Amino acid sequence: MTTTVLAKRSLGTDIIHYDAIIIGAGFAGIYMLKKLRDEMGLKVRAFDKAGGIGGTWYWNRYPGALSDSESFVYCFSWDRELCQEWDITTRYLTQPQILSYLNHAVDRHDLRRDIQLETAITSAVFDEQTSRWLMSTDDGHRYSAKYLVTALGLLSATNVPKINGLDQFQGQMYHTANWPADAVLEGKRVGVIGTGSTGCQVITAIAPTVGHLTVFQRSAQYTVPVGNGPVSREYVDDIKRNYDAIWKEVRSSRLAFGFEESNIPTMSVSAPERKEIFQRAWDVGGGFRYMFQTFNDIATNEEANVAAQDFVREKIAEIVKDPETARKLMPRDLYAKRPLCDSGYYATFNRDNVALVDVKANPIEEITATGIRTADGVEHELDVLVFATGFDAVDGNYKRIDIRGRDGVSMKDHWADGPSSYMSVATANFPNMFMILGPNGPFTNLPPTIETEVEWVSELIGFMEENELACVETDPESEREWGATCQEIADQTLFAKADSWIFGANIPGKPNAVYFYMGGLGPFSEVLRSVKNDEYRGFKFMVTEQYAQKVLY
Repeated sequence: MTTTVLAKRSLGTDIIHYDAIIIGAGFAGIYMLKKLRDEMGLKVRAFDKAGGIGGTWYWNRYPGALSDSESFVYCFSWDRELCQEWDITTRYLTQPQILSYLNHAVDRHDLRRDIQLETAITSAVFDEQTSRWLMSTDDGHRYSAKYLVTALGLLSATNVPKINGLDQFQGQMYHTANWPADAVLEGKRVGVIGTGSTGCQVITAIAPTVGHLTVFQRSAQYTVPVGNGPVSREYVDDIKRNYDAIWKEVRSSRLAFGFEESNIPTMSVSAPERKEIFQRAWDVGGGFRYMFQTFNDIATNEEANVAAQDFVREKIAEIVKDPETARKLMPRDLYAKRPLCDSGYYATFNRDNVALVDVKANPIEEITATGIRTADGVEHELDVLVFATGFDAVDGNYKRIDIRGRDGVSMKDHWADGPSSYMSVATANFPNMFMILGPNGPFTNLPPTIETEVEWVSELIGFMEENELACVETDPESEREWGATCQEIADQTLFAKADSWIFGANIPGKPNAVYFYMGGLGPFSEVLRSVKNDEYRGFKFMVTEQYAQKVLY
């Protein structure tokens, strides 16, 4: 273990001091607060600009918002009693269900008293003289902490595309990630831009109640039924009885979705058997099940990928009555984005009050005072315009806070060529700053990955406290090597060949870079264990003068 001795100076008296400050109060911030405060006895404060806890699930209140991870694995595994007591009623969870669960967990563990809401961290600067983070908030207060933990979420920095005339529209404009409680869509002429996961959900949910819905499709999507609905008492009892086995399998799996991942190559079975397997997955539902429970090579083998594509295109042709609409809805690119699932998306376009505009073939020219004008000269009159245009994913929120590390280097400059990390949890030149779901973390169901990273970071902080260490920082070479590992694995998949937010392609001018570790949660956990067991390989530690004197004399 490499150590350096640091001199110390005191901070001003107008600063409020904590051992650790957490930015964010979603799944990650909640568990991080629990670990550091209750299990390690540190003085901790969590901040969130939202008016309530929940992170992504506080903001994304749009109609149809639904998890695409099944309810029994979209929760905290660390509270075994809560898992036994909480009543599972549906296979997947709606936004209100998730928010209710998170609020219950916060109150159950008395965490709310250490969460400060409606308070945004505007800057976080590392003071090299004190080895502490100095933070300012939008209400004018200043704070310091030895440890800074960012629990900002992967999908939280909203993306509104730059379209001519955006400020001219006289109707209501909503982004799905900032959905107002008083939004009224019933009977209105509504336009939706975007057909990713959120777009599919909101389009399907609002179509029966709006007066007319115009969908402005930027990319046709492969999507399969979600298969949501009530669950039986037997289903719930089986989950609770097998709790330990389920979570052991989840933590060691690649995707952490709670199902057995296939080990069968697509072309190892006959065409009729292949179709039967795809049909069974279609009937059961779930996007990740369709891609990863059917066969083991859909994400890596182009021939296998085409077979999965063809099945979905056949379904579109069967479901959508108008041949021209079906043609527009049929994707022709790789099936290599986040696998989507829906509650009747394709059938929605059979409704008389729903129209589809392919804006790749017929681009949006301008947003006008009364709607959207496309390149063919048609003005689509709208009362409400909904942006389901996603997020500046992974690093977006880091660029919206003035975070500065050693020598005043800003995070924005540090990641100018794309975000980087060492094992998702740390980045060079930003000592004592830990990221939960930072760049180049596992591409999985998120709660199990959050728990894995929170627990590892907590152990490292515990090591720091036990050994009276002032500072820890990853070295640039370890970060570079981890990035190269993530790139190498990504290049073995078809995901790297598709234009997707997974690689930053949805944001104009954003570097196309690897943003995820595609090796799976189980292998990622093994890497974390290996680094810890090898005396935190890739990290360097610093001690204070006081500690050095105590050790030496």
